[in-house]
Amino acid sequence: MKCKHFGSCGSCSLYQMEYAEQLREKEGRVAGLLAPFYQGDMEVFDSPDSHYRARAEFRIWHEGERCDYAMGRLDKKGAVTIEECPKVSVAIEKRMWALLGEINASETLKTKLFAVEFLATTTDECLITMLYHRKLDALWEAEVSILQGRLESEIIGRSRKQKLVLSDEFVTERLHIDGREVIYRQYESGFTQPNPVVNIKMIEWAIRQAKKTGGGDFLESYCGLGNFTIPLSHYFDNVLATEVSKRSIHAAQENCRLNDVENISFVRLSSEEMTQALTGVREFRRLKDIDLKRYHFSTVLVDPPRAGLDEATTRLISGIDAIIYISCNPETLARDLETLSQTHRVENAAIFDQFPHTDHIESGVFLRKH
Repeated sequence: MKCKHFGSCGSCSLYQMEYAEQLREKEGRVAGLLAPFYQGDMEVFDSPDSHYRARAEFRIWHEGERCDYAMGRLDKKGAVTIEECPKVSVAIEKRMWALLGEINASETLKTKLFAVEFLATTTDECLITMLYHRKLDALWEAEVSILQGRLESEIIGRSRKQKLVLSDEFVTERLHIDGREVIYRQYESGFTQPNPVVNIKMIEWAIRQAKKTGGGDFLESYCGLGNFTIPLSHYFDNVLATEVSKRSIHAAQENCRLNDVENISFVRLSSEEMTQALTGVREFRRLKDIDLKRYHFSTVLVDPPRAGLDEATTRLISGIDAIIYISCNPETLARDLETLSQTHRVENAAIFDQFPHTDHIESGVFLRKH
């Protein structure tokens, strides 16, 4: 990928490295952290070099009468206006510049606009959120109603204590995973994986690990909208999946229905609450229709935030035969493996390059009980 803003825009920090070199550096970094627990070969899943991001956020920079997209500078000193962004998906790229032209042609659209967010699918659906420092009125709604048709997009307006949804507040992604089409309804402001190509590779890697476990019941914490849960559910008898976000749980339950999956119970619980429920420390009304005693978990998947697992969750999953751990922070993964390696051994490890041209790297390990 080439970009005229390399070196000034802070979005891509590894701009001086060729992509193959970036991957080698990331593989070496993760391998070094995992070395006390795993010495085998690591699977490396690369990304397209450009047009890989299906989610993007841009500031709006006002200079006189003109608006431009802007990103934070690499040197952390303010912002840089941009004229291209080759990392965004084609679905976003073809709309973002047309939208900017419409913004600059309309006082209604540009006044006190401070950011624009894009969420797109591999099937060319796009949801645009425009964020303002003013209350949006009927004139704004009228202009945007027309603009939606021109851009073939859903558009949402947000300001303080205000959200205007003109039609839908979601896009519907369709991914081909392990021989099946999986449908994901992805809502505005909900978490979605940013790189769909690498996301497919990540899910299929997890499926390959799950197939080694021989079925049984499956537990998942930090399940989000069911990104892993729904494709993996086909390889288990019963599935219990938890997530703290109400919006994500709503989307996950909807995605279950869209995919005709009936063996998953999605419950809104934090990882700490999930542990309290499963160890009998505390009862939750949210679980009144679920008999926890019927589950016999053979496998657990965790995909925690950058802080990694809390101690109670680590102790809980230490009692489950197989663990699939997806990590967005290899440092906390290595920390958690210090505890998990007392009961389990790492049988497989992988990295997933969701974010080319940056230091960030996703990784995964598959562990089995000693």
